[in-house]
Amino acid sequence: MAIEEITVDELDTLLANGARLIDVREADEFQGFRVPGAVHVPLGTVPQQLEAFVGDGPTYVICLAGGRSMRACEFVSDASGQHVINVAGGSRAWVESGRPVETGAS
Repeated sequence: MAIEEITVDELDTLLANGARLIDVREADEFQGFRVPGAVHVPLGTVPQQLEAFVGDGPTYVICLAGGRSMRACEFVSDASGQHVINVAGGSRAWVESGRPVETGAS
């Protein structure tokens, strides 16, 4: 099953409407900068944290550029059947678009 993707422009609108976003980067990357409201679930811990992807509607998944988040989406979709959508371009595209970020521990 192919994983859906969205742009950071689409993500911005979805987040304004309460969408759930999971960031699968490592802790130092997440603390360095992140999309406001993102929940941290490092890629290596995704198998133990499948419940973080459960909720009403799809869960959006982001990393730095889109590769790790795509792997997370594939795993979550295969393991649990949850509706997950990858953010193409990742956090880098978010920053390059000029949107605000959060820093530090969440």
